[in-house]
Amino acid sequence: MKDRIALMLAAFWWGSLTTIGFLVVPMLFAKLGNPSVAGNFAGQLFEAQSWIAIACGLILLIHFRSKADERMDGAAMTAIFFVLGALLLALLQQYAVAPRIMARENLKLWHAVGSGMYFVQWLCAGVLLWRMGARKPG
Repeated sequence: MKDRIALMLAAFWWGSLTTIGFLVVPMLFAKLGNPSVAGNFAGQLFEAQSWIAIACGLILLIHFRSKADERMDGAAMTAIFFVLGALLLALLQQYAVAPRIMARENLKLWHAVGSGMYFVQWLCAGVLLWRMGARKPG
């Protein structure tokens, strides 16, 4: 049961990253017409996404840490690595990169850095979800 809940959390995390980053935010810029307004909304959505990532990541970290204690297998340790990587990226985006983007401080650079970090977080969450879906519950 715990494995299924963890799988659903990983799916929620990856799905929310996918929906916000690759569907909703691009649609904001395409439909609102005002980049400043779209950017403000996008910032709020990315902040909410960061909280989703932090919550899902911490719960998944606890889940996989307990599995690593039971049987120190490579799968649990690999999962912990991907969770920690994605969590670190979410925290850095929210507290290091986003304030610079909102202040329009070297916007092109920080937007590129934030986009790259978001994409790598999306990859980490996707690999985690893929690996969890391939494992037999246990």
